[in-house]
Amino acid sequence: MTVVVGYSPTTEGKGALPFAFREALMRGTDLLIVAEDSSASDSDFGAIVESARDEASAVGVITKVHDNEPGRSHADNLIDLSFDEQAQLVVIGIRRRSPVGKLFMGSISQRVLLEAQCPVTAVKPPVGLPR
Repeated sequence: MTVVVGYSPTTEGKGALPFAFREALMRGTDLLIVAEDSSASDSDFGAIVESARDEASAVGVITKVHDNEPGRSHADNLIDLSFDEQAQLVVIGIRRRSPVGKLFMGSISQRVLLEAQCPVTAVKPPVGLPR
């Protein structure tokens, strides 16, 4: 079984990683990181993943990085993986919104929440975290 996490190089995307590590540790499963576009090739990606693993105290969690199909959106990749029989949970990061802003959600987040086959957890960054 697998916990799938959508990663983007934003405060929200980085905030979802420690939560996903804790979920994978609690469930005794692997963590599959789906990096947006080419963000997995960024020089600081490995350090961010290790920092999230340390923050979650998830030393024993096996981590894999999913290779995205060229030309497919981040939402499509996450949704497709949610239909895999191994996927237990999809974790995504979302922005904090004002009461009016809650009427509008990012298109990636909204699509994943509405179209994923397995449960989806939307994680907000901690209050006061710089953007």
